[in-house]
Amino acid sequence: MSGFGPDAPFLADCPARMAVELIADKWTVVVLYGLSQGPVRHGELAALIGGISRKMLTRTLRRLEAHGLVRRHAYAEVPPRVEYELTPLGATLIDPIHMLTEWARQNGDAVLDALDAAPGSATAGD
Repeated sequence: MSGFGPDAPFLADCPARMAVELIADKWTVVVLYGLSQGPVRHGELAALIGGISRKMLTRTLRRLEAHGLVRRHAYAEVPPRVEYELTPLGATLIDPIHMLTEWARQNGDAVLDALDAAPGSATAGD
């Protein structure tokens, strides 16, 4: 028995669960954080983040745009220029992201120590 009642926030068809699944994606938080200082171009964002392919960045930005967290602005210029920025809804995630970042800074070593101490500990590739 799961302990979740019929109005629980994380049932499969609940909007809260969808929102958590969106922000739990590997790149979502990093991309949102990268956009937190204001509008940025695709290539600049890729360089800022590091380790993300342009294809994955594009996929993540499109997903965030479709969910109302990011706005894409294409300028009518030659050569074309496109910038991405947080929407007001996307900006509401910045404080929670800062809190998670601070938690990670404070507890990252403890998490790694626990992983190393665990019997049959997982490797980074797991």
